[in-house]
Order: sequence, then structure tokens, then C-alpha cells
Amino acid sequence: MKEILSSYPAVELESRRQLVKGLAIVLAAFGVSKAWGGTPQSTMKEIPSSAANKTRTSLHYEVDFKPAPQRIYEALLDSKQFAAFSGMPAEIDAKAGGAFSLFGGQIVGRNIELIANQRIVQAWRPASWSPGIYSIVKFELKSNGGGATLVLDHTGFPEGLADHLDSGWHEHYLNTLQKYFE
Repeated sequence: MKEILSSYPAVELESRRQLVKGLAIVLAAFGVSKAWGGTPQSTMKEIPSSAANKTRTSLHYEVDFKPAPQRIYEALLDSKQFAAFSGMPAEIDAKAGGAFSLFGGQIVGRNIELIANQRIVQAWRPASWSPGIYSIVKFELKSNGGGATLVLDHTGFPEGLADHLDSGWHEHYLNTLQKYFE
């Protein structure tokens, strides 16, 4: 583990310890929920799963944006900009190990890995899920001419939620972020 963490020189030793603790909690939560057959208790608006998505536990998107990767990276990690594009309150501690609360506390989690203007990896969960249930969200930003391509992967969420989460990603992130940069 020490060798892995030493490859992230921008993360200070105390932050590394916090990161390891956070990862251990996330990984333990995945193991416990699988072992106990846990499913999230959801108060979110239910969207029935299509037959093909009932067992799906990952989503993938690639979306082109007009601004450079830096602007998108900043909008996803800056509380004021996130609130501006989403239209909802956001509190974001924009460092590795930092906590975030989005959409007025509806989505919460921690930043696991941050590579400026390139990658954001988060332990991510709706507050309505059972305690300890987290999924992983990864935002990869790639230059494409004068703009950027955002590659978004959401993995490890409970079965039966793919259609609901897909709708949420489009409605609350991708579409609103596109409009924000128009």
C-alpha cells in the first residue's frame, strides 16, 4: 500500500492516511452489503428498471463540451460553480479525502483521487441509501481540440438502480453542465 500511495506525491502523509481509511470504509461497505444481501432503502422517485438493466451495476458516458478540461474540472469541484450549474446547494472540499454534499445533501461522499484537470474519483452515494453503501464515480477529462471530452463511469451501485441513476446523470449533471457552458 505504501508503494501505491508514494506514486501520489501531491498527497501529504496525513491525507494518505485519511485516504486509506476512507478506501477501507468504502471497500468494507461493499463487502458487508454483498455478504448480508443488503439493498438500499430509497426514498428517491422510483423509475422502473428495464429488463436489460435490472442486474446492471455500472454506467458509462462520453460527452463533448466546448470549454477546456480545466473549466469542467473546476465546475465539478467548486461549491459555487456546482451550485450554479445544478441549481441546488453544494458543499465540496476539493482535496483528496475531502467530503462533498451535493443537491442540498441528496448526494454525499468523498473525493478519493484528484488529478488536476484530468481525473476525479469519488466514493458517491445518495443520502437515501442505507448507511455504508457507496458506489464509485470517475470523471476523466480529455482535451479534444479547443474543448473537452468528459468520460464518466459510475460503478458498484446496487442492482435495479441503473435506469434511475442514468436518468439522474443526464438530468442533474450532463444536461445542466452543458447548458452552464453555453
